[in-house]
Amino acid sequence: MENIKIKELKVSAIENGTVIDHIAHGKVLQVVKILGLEDFEDQIYLGANLESKKYGKKGIIKISNHFFEESDINRIALISPSATIIEIKDFVIVKKFNVQVPSLVQGIVKCINPKCVTNQQKVETRFEVFTIENRMRLKCHYCEKFTNQENFDFN
Repeated sequence: MENIKIKELKVSAIENGTVIDHIAHGKVLQVVKILGLEDFEDQIYLGANLESKKYGKKGIIKISNHFFEESDINRIALISPSATIIEIKDFVIVKKFNVQVPSLVQGIVKCINPKCVTNQQKVETRFEVFTIENRMRLKCHYCEKFTNQENFDFN
């Protein structure tokens, strides 16, 4: 029997930036889109369908020289509540935390109701966040219409 060498591809560590780990299976490209990373100038590493002992499959994104504001972290939490944010400076982890789904979301998601005042006038959207039967839903403050997670349309 022939000796087979197994090659391992390793992605280099980032000096400064953010790692978004434990992204829900199938959500990596959606996170890239909602964060507007398609045209980002610095290095971005994407990993999808990676093995995870805790989640089965997961995704990961490494973004060099970029740190996220709270509104971006809330966007990530709405897409993938299991995500972990890791901030790195000079190759050292300086902050690591699990995203928290906010109880109130403002100006991030569009209302699904075309007749809602937020879709008719320049009124910032505002939603209460609910988890009903393990499914995240948003309730519009103005028209009280519920939107399911799979229908979230981000501003």
